[in-house]
Amino acid sequence: MVYKRVEEVDFDRASLPHLPTPKNVLFTSPEHFDVAYVINPHMAAHVGSVDTDVARAQWETLRAAYKELGLNTHVLAGAAGYPDMVFCANQTLPFYQNGDSNPGVVLSNMHADQRKGEVAHLESFFSSRRYTVKSVARLAFDFEGMGDAIWHPARKLLWGGYGFRTNIQVYENIASLLDVKVLVLELLDPDFYHLDTCFSVLNERTVMIYPGAFTQEGLDLIHHFFDHVIECPEDESRKLFACNAHCPDQRHVVIQKGCTVTNELLKAAGFVPVEVDTSEYIKAGGSVFCMKQMFW
Repeated sequence: MVYKRVEEVDFDRASLPHLPTPKNVLFTSPEHFDVAYVINPHMAAHVGSVDTDVARAQWETLRAAYKELGLNTHVLAGAAGYPDMVFCANQTLPFYQNGDSNPGVVLSNMHADQRKGEVAHLESFFSSRRYTVKSVARLAFDFEGMGDAIWHPARKLLWGGYGFRTNIQVYENIASLLDVKVLVLELLDPDFYHLDTCFSVLNERTVMIYPGAFTQEGLDLIHHFFDHVIECPEDESRKLFACNAHCPDQRHVVIQKGCTVTNELLKAAGFVPVEVDTSEYIKAGGSVFCMKQMFW
């Protein structure tokens, strides 16, 4: 149930079960956000440089953008000692099983020691809402939630990135845990250390990518399962995190401001860019997609 090459694929997209669009979005408040260490290339020049007042204002604007799009927004308080907890896409993989009374989450097993303690706070949030909680920690393989594991819109199909944070071997376990097919994509460029930095699913037929982050095998898989592949320019992808955008409703795309070429590509494809400023968070290696977690 884990596929690395097109030649291995024995199903088509239309044959997969329907997956409803989640309507809830979680944010972690940024009172402890900072660049306090270096665990990705984007952090290297920014230790201690975060303007906390600006970061708070940017976070509030992002949260407001999701409210305006009609999402149910939730806030988990950040925890002292975990400056990256604000990137709340990383600590869990929410899932929805048809027929189950409660949705669930798979807990991450974070790659960096500095972030391992974040997971317990997200576990408490979802457990308090009676979510089914599953874990991969016992396997001793790294897994960084929806930083690397991304649901295909409207279909029960999971895309899984690996190479820098998440170990490819964990996807066999996730495929079994969730009874889901997983398409794995190797990441090549350390600037794009999570799948969500170079791969943004917009709707069932459309994805936005930075092609330089993937192997040819990965690109072949992407083009096989999406009818329309929007390729973002390198400068906007690398510096402005254009592909860390997020489309919560298959129409509006929340994206870092200044992605001029990418926005024109989105408009030409029928999408509506919603620009926000996440520049303080980009210093730490994350933008829109990293800063929220969608759940059912």
